[in-house]
Amino acid sequence: MKGKIIIVDDEEATRRSLGDILKLEGFQVTTKSNGEEAIEALEKEEFDLMLLDLKMPGMSGLEVLDKATEIAPDCRVIMLTAHGSLESSIEALRQGAHDYILKPAAPHEIIASVSKGIDKRTESDRKRRLLEQMEASLQELKDVEGVETTSESARSVFTLGDSVKVDLERREIWQGDEKVSLTPTEGQLMKVLLENRGRVLSHRELVMLVQGYQTTDWEAPEIMRPLVSRLRRKLAAFNEGDEWIINVRGTGYVFDGM
Repeated sequence: MKGKIIIVDDEEATRRSLGDILKLEGFQVTTKSNGEEAIEALEKEEFDLMLLDLKMPGMSGLEVLDKATEIAPDCRVIMLTAHGSLESSIEALRQGAHDYILKPAAPHEIIASVSKGIDKRTESDRKRRLLEQMEASLQELKDVEGVETTSESARSVFTLGDSVKVDLERREIWQGDEKVSLTPTEGQLMKVLLENRGRVLSHRELVMLVQGYQTTDWEAPEIMRPLVSRLRRKLAAFNEGDEWIINVRGTGYVFDGM
């Protein structure tokens, strides 16, 4: 299989047509008729790409996109839109959508956009794996060289909420018997957020502070979303921890764990 795709559209004919086109290209396809069903599917299963209708009864396409960037940040999204909704489609691109397609679209246009989105997803996964390998190698080198020799009393330990402890040196978070460990990058993100509690940090600013390099306004959200999502999942192990990192729409994030 080339990849897993979810099609979300309230029109059965559109779902069937798009599904047939993509299945013939070797994609694994799931279809949903509304935004609520789509969110439920994204929470239970991992998809590489979503074809999402902009205007649907109930949750709109933009609402689904906004929720999807939190629960499935690696999933690329292509908006399906009519000619009269171009403004909303451009807004969707600003919010992180990969592309938009005007309905009705020719099969070659659909396949080209989907293939490009899948390629971007694959490249993003490759870069993330490389970064994780580099982080692991660097940590191993530090351990061998004895770089981290900080005593227990000198470590930075923060308290969140009533009794959640964060040890930035050991990259551990615990409360009672519940404990989670952070990767080096997750630990650096946690450090930046803790040191800037209550301040909105842009995607570009976070990339610089966490990863150490400059990037563009378009690339920064794609870099940060998967990392923030992984940290959120770990924080969710603690009471109200999933609410500590707040998404500031179109800007970045703010940490509200007090």
